Amino acid sequence: MELVFLGTGAGLPALGRNVASTALNLSAEHGVIWLFDAGEATQHQMARAGLSLHRVTRVFVTHLHGDHLLGLPGLMASRSFQGDAGPLQLYGPPGLAEYVETTLRLTASHLTYPVDIQEVADEQTLACDDGWTVSVRLLDHVIASFGYRLVEPDRPGALQVDKLTALGLPPGPEYARLKRGLTVELSDGRVIDGRDVLGPAQSGRVVALTGDTRACAATVRLAEAADVLVHEATYAAAQADLAETFGHTTTEQAARIGLEAGVAQLLLTHISQRYATDDLACLEAEARQVLPATLVMHDLQTVPVKRRGTVAESASLFPAGPVPRG
Repeated sequence: MELVFLGTGAGLPALGRNVASTALNLSAEHGVIWLFDAGEATQHQMARAGLSLHRVTRVFVTHLHGDHLLGLPGLMASRSFQGDAGPLQLYGPPGLAEYVETTLRLTASHLTYPVDIQEVADEQTLACDDGWTVSVRLLDHVIASFGYRLVEPDRPGALQVDKLTALGLPPGPEYARLKRGLTVELSDGRVIDGRDVLGPAQSGRVVALTGDTRACAATVRLAEAADVLVHEATYAAAQADLAETFGHTTTEQAARIGLEAGVAQLLLTHISQRYATDDLACLEAEARQVLPATLVMHDLQTVPVKRRGTVAESASLFPAGPVPRG
């Protein structure tokens, strides 16, 4: 699992930074790609990143501002030219269906695959493929803007072959049953419970992504104990007044959210075009003073999503109850 940053700029496309889009590349695990926003030229950025349109099965739109959305109709139309394109699921704020349907109708775009559009609401939970869940939170922007929290299902622990060898069970089809946590009866009548010969379960990874938002408590809840938080950081710390006026977040504010939520890694995107490449190190340093595990993202940068550890280890780091603070 990896995040591919297709567009990390804010508002206007530039030579160094395209407008907003992030891909969660699940090709290795499930053969699919999930997109989060699709600003202008997203399909061009996907081509540059080596990502195939036909693998995109879900698109999550955070809000209806053009720099997060104007690339979606073109992407959908181009996907039709790939003969093996399967169904496409879209999620987003109220108004998404009207926008997509009207744009495709007026441009006479014919899709060769079915599309389902689901308009989301605050605190909604979406059921996705292979046991994944996606939670939705309404954030704080100048229009309705949503964040998404993705939770991967837990992975069973490794089969402890040394235990099975000691019990006199050689490799064979029984191992598959035990791996699924089922029981196996030996020829001498003994019964082995799969749960007794599996190592600690691996906790599912958690990824939280925001669209445009001011610093708010809803984002802290969205990102609680996440392995990765992708958060906007449109402005430097000194521009907190502009962030408040235009519904955005500063580098320092985003880092405090990550710290309060107890995230393992914070990835900052949606950087204002006012900042040149030479300014990015300073922006990153501002955030790292609050949360050292912070990076400012660049277009086409890829970041693997790492696991914290076992289910038990994750529970001990982040026990149930209030969000960790400080």
